[in-house]
Amino acid sequence: MDIKLKIAQRIKELREQRGLTQEALAYKSDVDRTYMNHVEKGKRNISIINLEKIIVNGLEVSLLEFFNVKVFENGK
Repeated sequence: MDIKLKIAQRIKELREQRGLTQEALAYKSDVDRTYMNHVEKGKRNISIINLEKIIVNGLEVSLLEFFNVKVFENGK
C-alpha cells in the first residue's frame, strides 16, 4: 500500500475514534478543510510540517503513537 494511503487511513481512523469531523480536525490542525479532505483520501503528498500539525495538534497523539501500528511495520 502507498504511504500516502497508509497515512490517510490512520488519520481517518483516529479522527473517527475521537468523534471529529474533517472540518473540526482541519481547524484544530490549522489547515484548510479541503486540504484535510484530500489528505484523508490519500490524494495529497502531505508535508512533514502539516503531518505534524494534524497528528500532534489535531489528533492530540504523539508521532510514536501515530506510526506505532501494524500498517507501518517494515516499511511495506
